[in-house]
Amino acid sequence: MADEVHDLRTHPVHLGLGASARSQPAFTGMEWYAGYIERTAADGAEGRLVSMYDFAESWDSWEMHPAGDELVVCLGGAITLHQELADGTARTVVLRPGEYAINPPGAWHTADVEGYATALFVTAGAGTQHRPR
Repeated sequence: MADEVHDLRTHPVHLGLGASARSQPAFTGMEWYAGYIERTAADGAEGRLVSMYDFAESWDSWEMHPAGDELVVCLGGAITLHQELADGTARTVVLRPGEYAINPPGAWHTADVEGYATALFVTAGAGTQHRPR
């Protein structure tokens, strides 16, 4: 319902077909994604997960989204985003508040954070993979 208010840090939003936006149940950790995939499967590769996270330390893994681009927006602090692109090249960018980068399909990516940072993600999550850092 339009009058429901949620914190994006705890309740991600799914953007789906027909320009729909659906609030998701509270995020509980990596196991949450299995339910998300089931709830949104009908939207296929066009669906997008909108989420926001606070980081107090660097990521301990890499991830890759084969189905589409991922938008990463720094809202606070600074984030050093490392990308290994599908063509084999690597790049590193530092994002400060208001700045964004795009992880293209197939790009493995991870991030370093010094101190504290907040980021907003708009992710094509179908087929997402993870690997240790």
